[in-house]
Amino acid sequence: MATVQAAGRDRFASTQRVDQWWLTPAATAVGLFVFFGYLTLRAFNATYVWFDPYISPTVAPPLFTPASGYPGAVPVDHAWFGVFPAWWPAFLPQSPAFFLPGLAIAFRFTCYYYRGAYYRAFFLTPPSCAVTGAPRRYGGERNFWIFQNLHRYTLYGALILQNAHRYVLFITLAVLAILAWDVWKAMWFHDPDGVTRFGIGVGTLVLAANVVLLGSYVFGCHSLRHVIGGKCDVLSHNKLRQSCYRGVSICNRKHMLWAWCSLVSVGVSDLYVRLCSMGVIADGRLL
Repeated sequence: MATVQAAGRDRFASTQRVDQWWLTPAATAVGLFVFFGYLTLRAFNATYVWFDPYISPTVAPPLFTPASGYPGAVPVDHAWFGVFPAWWPAFLPQSPAFFLPGLAIAFRFTCYYYRGAYYRAFFLTPPSCAVTGAPRRYGGERNFWIFQNLHRYTLYGALILQNAHRYVLFITLAVLAILAWDVWKAMWFHDPDGVTRFGIGVGTLVLAANVVLLGSYVFGCHSLRHVIGGKCDVLSHNKLRQSCYRGVSICNRKHMLWAWCSLVSVGVSDLYVRLCSMGVIADGRLL
């Protein structure tokens, strides 16, 4: 098997590779731009995020909801603390995404996989293996880049919130549990006759698939793996921690796959709820 050698660092993108190495960073850049861009725009727009009984994952869980003027907004009785308070700045849109959903956004943006992805795709440092990157000196994750260390703390904060919300002893994430709860509520439909009936719609399956993919991504987190298996000299001496560590490691092996699948699923879930709320498509009742 031929060995690919790194080219001399005389010019940008110089390499001895003969394959189409640029496809991966180019596709990564396009994917990150499209999905992160779309979800960022939706986070600043609280319209058409609710279609009874579905709620978009971009605003869940909603601490507050707009009082009026936002079509398809989360109902007041579904928000934890009702409408936005009077102290909310007038120059900011009244979007529930600025609260707990923002924790999930920060967690994903500072993820170890996504760091490497956008370092290569946008900053070209380097764009691919054995390819000369853009000329710059690496000074560590300090100054502006010190915010990357928020990743481990967003995980810890989510863990604390989860234990309080679900009253469980095992490690999970609060936002993920709340989204799972929203899937359960998405199985109860309010029929025109005023009766609430159990059922399963297409939207229920879309939101359920989103929770599964998000769970696979979150439970494969490198920081969570360290929390479970770190600071233990002999992991085999603690059978419970060893079992949890092996379980997290299974998801961690496909962390890149789950990162992309969960990112796409959040966008698709929001788009489905949005189109239903706007009346563009009709939600099919399967059961």
